[in-house]
Amino acid sequence: MLGRELVAVAQHLNLDYVGFDRGEGDITNRKSIEHAIIQSEPRLIIHAAAYTAVDKAEREPDMAYYVNATGTQNVCLAAQRRDTPVLYLSTDYVFDGTKSEPYDEWDAANPQSVYGKSKYAGEEFVRALCPRHYIVRVSWLCGHGGANFVETILKLANERDELKVVNDQHGSPTFCQDLAPELFRLAESGAHGTYHITNQGYTTWFGFAQKIVELVGLKTPVRPITTEEFPRPAPRPKNSCMSPRLYENAIGIRMPGWEEGLKFYLERRS
Repeated sequence: MLGRELVAVAQHLNLDYVGFDRGEGDITNRKSIEHAIIQSEPRLIIHAAAYTAVDKAEREPDMAYYVNATGTQNVCLAAQRRDTPVLYLSTDYVFDGTKSEPYDEWDAANPQSVYGKSKYAGEEFVRALCPRHYIVRVSWLCGHGGANFVETILKLANERDELKVVNDQHGSPTFCQDLAPELFRLAESGAHGTYHITNQGYTTWFGFAQKIVELVGLKTPVRPITTEEFPRPAPRPKNSCMSPRLYENAIGIRMPGWEEGLKFYLERRS
């Protein structure tokens, strides 16, 4: 999802870019990704590859760590050879969700799931191996060309008489179309560090689902339920809200609100 938007923004900005899929640069194969990076001679590496199957990661932790930790190590070692800056995409799952307010970048990480732990391990490799780095934590990512919450809700709303959606997990839906330009803007700034970049505002999965159904004009009722009523293999943070103020202070940009992002996503979808 994000890779497609990054390519579109690069084209819009008339930037030279090289996009790798697994066949061209497998991050779990050190020689493969090293060759791909050295051959392309990049001025920046945006590392958006990840194992993102949150529940499946609980069943196959070795694979999650292989991709998110070792794969990231491989990217950073290749970048290190050329002193190339790395921009690494991370997640709200590095936090345990117990804070009563939005998380700041300097709050202690305490991931509870295999996915969150493996992504945080990736963060640690980036910090250790690449002095010139950007770590960007995002939440509830949605974009065209991949499975995401919006598409799931639209599918289920057309199939079922009613939807039951968790109403005690809070966060910021974030849209790839809004995020991708900010990643280039951050990289251009040279303001290395760790940032939270999400669409503005907070909601719950229930509130998000309600707005999706409302905007497309469906009449399917959406009912709130608790996390306990919808158990999943991987624990979810109750609070995934992240403060964007460090990014706003460093770059001077405010992301669009999540409802605005959702409207634009749906317009592009039709």
